[in-house]
Amino acid sequence: MLHTINKSPFSGDSFDTCIRFLQPGDPVLFIENGVYAVQQGNRFSEALAGVMKNNPVYALRPDLEARGISNLTEGVATVDYDGFVDLVEEHQVNSWL
Repeated sequence: MLHTINKSPFSGDSFDTCIRFLQPGDPVLFIENGVYAVQQGNRFSEALAGVMKNNPVYALRPDLEARGISNLTEGVATVDYDGFVDLVEEHQVNSWL
């Protein structure tokens, strides 16, 4: 299952809730304001590192660029819109709103 998170972890609990339901191997994709979670050195970096031990983590590149985020937590992959579509085609989607 692909888990998408579109809310900033600084203003809600979507990221924390998602972590509780992740199964090993489930990809996580941060989009919109959710991309703030993958910025290097923030208070979510440790939790994100824990997720990446068993799950691939992606961030939507256009959303990172729109927010001026360039320093990502090591191991976070970026995808463009085509990559986003590929992930959606490969997995069922659970959107954490």
